[in-house]
Amino acid sequence: MFDDSFFADSHPKWTEWRRDLHMHPELAYKEHRTSEFVAEKLEQMGITVHRGYGGTGLVGVLKNGDGPNIGLRADMDALSISEETQTPYRSTTEGVMHACGHDGHTTILLAAAEYLALTKRFSGTVTFIFQPAEECEAGARRMIEDGLFADHPVNEVYALHNWPGLAPGEFSVRPGAQMAGFDTFDIVITGRGGHAAMPHECNDSILAAGQLVEALQSVVSRTVDPQSPAVLSVTQIHAGDAYNVLPQTVRLGGCTRFFDKDVKRTLERRIGEICAGIGTQHGMDITLNYKTMYPPTINHQASQQKALAAASLIAGDSAVHSDQNPSMASEDFAFMLEQVPGAYLWIGNGAVSDFGALHSPHFDFNDAILPIGARFFASLVEAANR
Repeated sequence: MFDDSFFADSHPKWTEWRRDLHMHPELAYKEHRTSEFVAEKLEQMGITVHRGYGGTGLVGVLKNGDGPNIGLRADMDALSISEETQTPYRSTTEGVMHACGHDGHTTILLAAAEYLALTKRFSGTVTFIFQPAEECEAGARRMIEDGLFADHPVNEVYALHNWPGLAPGEFSVRPGAQMAGFDTFDIVITGRGGHAAMPHECNDSILAAGQLVEALQSVVSRTVDPQSPAVLSVTQIHAGDAYNVLPQTVRLGGCTRFFDKDVKRTLERRIGEICAGIGTQHGMDITLNYKTMYPPTINHQASQQKALAAASLIAGDSAVHSDQNPSMASEDFAFMLEQVPGAYLWIGNGAVSDFGALHSPHFDFNDAILPIGARFFASLVEAANR
């Protein structure tokens, strides 16, 4: 069992680490200070550090005899958001903040590493994966392309994410899909611009854009099986610079979410067909660039059961949930789960009214859950030989 005094005694130090990281957020592939911070801590623990995965990503390796190799992953990047909290450790970088809790995830993994390096109550290898660029930049895929699993062939891989609205000390890990897949689309509508007072001499791209946005909303409601969750959102419209000019070009952007790859293909196909149809109707050119981003985050059955057991050991059966609805948000840990069996779970961050929502300028990571997350990772590793 765990030495509770170690976690209690170390908690203030870990809180300082987390708040230091929070004060110095860095965007995707620019996590230079964060990476150096992590590497220094790992080396002080006697853990071997390997750099060069995904640019600023790094891997710590802790060996203790023969046994399985368990991968544990944390994300390190921040978001382009101006922080509006008034904490004494708020971001010191203008327009950048840890609004998703990656500072906490990084600290949890460092805390687990410190405990495991000190106690070594396991046989085998632990591979600590500190990943850059989770936020829409596919840092997990970059690390894999740079040889992450070729150089460090783990048997399983696990990650967690703080979850606002779930009580501190509670966990959620579903069988199957935990998070949705994510694609983006860009649409360019090219008409014939001209004077707004003479629309009959123009070919109105804004009118076509309005009809296109409305038509796209029928894709999920009228094409996708109602029992297969999907989302299609138009999130950008760019057109025009003057009150008296009908612009030649309108640009639309948006995203789709899905759990099933057949649904993904349906969404892409129908968006293309609607663009072509409205282009023909209005006699203008409409081009679509549909970009595959993240696959769905799918937990492997055996790994989900191990994560469930480890979380139950830490929090108790009543505080661990396997039946909550999956999220339509996305996570690039999905790329790792396509390569290696594993599981992804949520750890409660507390009430949204207290700590804010993810990606909010008012968000803050709940430092009370640092030892809980560290215990969970350590429990997974120690249970791997049982």
